[in-house]
Amino acid sequence: MADALVIFKPDAAYRLAARAGIWGWLTSEREWKVESLTWFQPTAALIESHYDFLKGRPFFGWLVDFMTALAMPVGRVTASAEALERMRHDLGETQIQQSRPSSLRERYGVFGGVNCMHLSDAPETGASEVARWAKFVQLDKIDADLEVETDKPDHTFHLRSLATQVAGGIHVDLASQAIRELLAEESDLEGAQLEALWRITLGALA
Repeated sequence: MADALVIFKPDAAYRLAARAGIWGWLTSEREWKVESLTWFQPTAALIESHYDFLKGRPFFGWLVDFMTALAMPVGRVTASAEALERMRHDLGETQIQQSRPSSLRERYGVFGGVNCMHLSDAPETGASEVARWAKFVQLDKIDADLEVETDKPDHTFHLRSLATQVAGGIHVDLASQAIRELLAEESDLEGAQLEALWRITLGALA
């Protein structure tokens, strides 16, 4: 059995219907075991190290902001190499527009790299990522209290439609404001935290 790092990215951490659906899948533990999950807000230095292979890409600044703006559930799962590959299949491709139908990202992802979750892509990567993150956050217990059901609405497909408009330069102001309203309906966030989630979501569309 190998370790893998799992992170609920901000779009899945705070959009409660998406979080419940993804947490329900993760806790099914079909071929894997959830060993830890805790809320943690990483530093820019940690995210820059985690994604060092993407440095120099035009979206790198946004990615660092996206992954540091709010606390996120971060944890560790154990799985065989074959089970981890099947988990990655369930999760879907990185870019939402390319995600396999019925994958978690196709179901809950908003647009582009606003894609719900990080999951180590191989046992070797998992060992390296867990070792790096374990220097900053405890990865041996579950203390994040997530629900598998919620009364909050799921606006994924409406958000995706609006995100497509903003990214295409169509009705940008109207669509951007509508995205904020839908995020507020989906989450319990208020004030600066809601503004942060809205900002980092729009940042992916620039």
